[in-house]
Amino acid sequence: MKYIVGIGGMTNGGKTTLTNSLLKSLPNCCVIHQDDFFKPQDQIAVGEDGFKQWDVLESLDMEAMLSTVQAWMSSPQKFARAHGVSVQLDASDTHILILEGFLLYSYKPLVDLYSRRYFLTVPYEECKWRRSTRRYMVPDPPGLFDGHVWPMYQKYKREMEANGVEVVYLDGMKSREELFHQVLEDIQNSLLNRS
Repeated sequence: MKYIVGIGGMTNGGKTTLTNSLLKSLPNCCVIHQDDFFKPQDQIAVGEDGFKQWDVLESLDMEAMLSTVQAWMSSPQKFARAHGVSVQLDASDTHILILEGFLLYSYKPLVDLYSRRYFLTVPYEECKWRRSTRRYMVPDPPGLFDGHVWPMYQKYKREMEANGVEVVYLDGMKSREELFHQVLEDIQNSLLNRS
């Protein structure tokens, strides 16, 4: 059985932390990080807001991401071996792929591939504070969060909801352990119901 999990949501919401915890606990599990598909910096447009448009779908090579997902779908075992994941033969032939990223549910060719979609949220002030404590290769210029990051998050979240994309909302203010156990239990129950 092939099972694709989306761990989406806002910037600095806890997506990577949750994904890394799940990766350690789920059998035959691979991960694809959306951040690995950013286009080169010189291909990122400057918007009317005066900021490089990192937080828009066009900043990502989504065709390459889709192609990577399709490679996993065609042969999860081969994909796992190529990515250093040891395949457990006793895991009842279940293979899990986690897609992690901030715009997972905005690219239509991927939306219907998910077995389960999660969406992490945190309040504005918490998100802004977390973002301010992170160090990026390209540092955030002053005003980026309020002038671009937060408005783009709100825009894509509204579009996701208007398009009827069903997600399980997760409270990113919960402890890491609580979120991990909630999602792990949900995935395990979902897998049991499919077998």
